Order: sequence, then structure tokens, then C-alpha cells
Amino acid sequence: MAHEHCNHQHDETHQHDHHGMLHAHPVVKNLRFALVLNLGFAVVEFIGGFLTNSVAILSDAVHDLGDAAAIAASLVLERQAGKGRTPLFSYGKRRLSILAAFITSLILVIGAVVIIFEAVPRLFAPEPVKVMGVLWLAVAGLVFNGLAVLRLRSGGSKSLNQRAVMLHLVEDVLGWIAVLAGGVIMYFTQWYWIDPLLSLGIAAFILYNAIRNIMAVLKIFLQAVPENFDEAALVNSLRALPGVIGVHDLHVWTMDGERNVLTVHLVVDANLGDTQVFNIKQQARQVMDGANIQHPTLEIERAGEPCKLAKC
Repeated sequence: MAHEHCNHQHDETHQHDHHGMLHAHPVVKNLRFALVLNLGFAVVEFIGGFLTNSVAILSDAVHDLGDAAAIAASLVLERQAGKGRTPLFSYGKRRLSILAAFITSLILVIGAVVIIFEAVPRLFAPEPVKVMGVLWLAVAGLVFNGLAVLRLRSGGSKSLNQRAVMLHLVEDVLGWIAVLAGGVIMYFTQWYWIDPLLSLGIAAFILYNAIRNIMAVLKIFLQAVPENFDEAALVNSLRALPGVIGVHDLHVWTMDGERNVLTVHLVVDANLGDTQVFNIKQQARQVMDGANIQHPTLEIERAGEPCKLAKC
């Protein structure tokens, strides 16, 4: 039988994306607020870090700058995701967000390495830090990031991008609590080695997450099987459908870590009628919906019919 594709599903998806655009305005508005707040405070941190001679503040400034870039990428995604396919991009522009995440992560890695090279010598030869400035910046950091978190929470949107950005900001709040605690200890003890120690901790945290993001992005670009996808379970479910006697040439990848694409060949009994084959296709699509496949493509082959591919 000829190649079959779920055209109506693409149309529904396109309509859904367009519908989502109509309601994306509060999401974009909240993300824009978080971006301005984060970027503005990152500038304040860079200035404050130099004035207070605190590498902990400077390392958090690098972190906040990376978060601002991530928020900017999320803004681009929110605007582009609903535009659907184009003559040049048949799957749409969903991978723009992945490319942005890759660039952002590379910038964070470079920034973290610079901070480590600056902090290690200070760990062995601590320099005086203007502790009161550190304390005020830590309080301001808690207020700024706390406001951004509250703004995103109040939006009421379930956007995955918005939730991801909010997690970034919550991490920032926890980082500022650590800086504040370190500042209090330095205020009473003059243990200035705590400042580079905090800086190394923040840099290590940035490196860990940035490298993990880079690895995840590379897997997507190399079309690796999506995380948490159970191929064996899906094949077993498809084989269990009445009339299906074989499953082969299954390929699955993800566009952006959220929207998964799959192609598969189903071999059916040669004696089945068109109505029965149609029912099998409908049931197969339901199975793939349950397996978190948003864009399935099926090819139906009757038993005894040679597969068109050289290797199945």
C-alpha cells in the first residue's frame, strides 16, 4: 500500500499553534519583564563586583547574564513556535531555541572558566572584600530575582519555556542566599577566602548545567532517540493490534526536546480490506499519541509485499 501520512494531524497542530499564538501575549509579556529585570541586574552585578572586589558577585553576574540570554531565547521561541512550517523550514523553526540554548551554554562555559582562573589564586591569597557592598547586592539580588519569579508565577501560564525560565530564576535566588550567608560570615570574621570559595561553587554549578545542556543539544542535533522513549514497549503495542503481523524500519527523533517525530512500517495481513487497514492506522496513531509522538508517519505493507527500502 502507498505511503500514508497523518495530514489532518498536521493541520490540527498548525491550528493549535496558531491558537496558542493568540494566547501567548501574557507569556511574552512576563518573559520580557524577567529579561529586563535579569539583564539590568546583571549589569549592576558586574559594576558592583568590581567595586566590592568580589569574584562571587562577578561569577553570579555571569550566571545572570546567561539566564538573560536563556530568557531572550525563550522569547524568540514563544514568537516563532506558532508560525508553523515555511517553504524553507518544513518542520517549522522549533530548533532555533535549541541553537540559542547551545550558544548560551557555550558563553556560560567560557564565563565560568574565566571566573575559575580569577578565583583560584584568590583562594590561596585572599584579598579584602567590601563586605557591606556584597551584603547590599545580595539583598538586591534576592529582591530582583524574587520579583521575577512572582511575576512569572502570577501569569498563570503553563508554558514550558516560562516554567524553565522560572526554574533558572529560583536557582538564582538560592545562589543569592548563599552569597548573603557568605557575606554575613565575612562581616563578622574577615575570612575573605569565603568569597573565592563561593565563586568556585557558583562556577562549578554553571559549568555542570551548561555542559549538560550542551550534551542534550548535541543529542537532538544528531537525531538521537528522545529521552524516556521506550521503543520496545511501542513496538510491542503496535504488534498487539489486530491484523498487524510485523513492525520494522522504526525511526524516532525529536525536533526540540518536546516535539517528537516517528516513522514506521507496519506489516498487515494480506487479506484485510481497506476499512480494516484504515482502522489499524487509527489505532496505531492512538498508540503513538500515548507514547508522546506528536508527528507520526506510517507506511502500511501487506504481507508478502516487498519493502521498498533496501534495509528494513
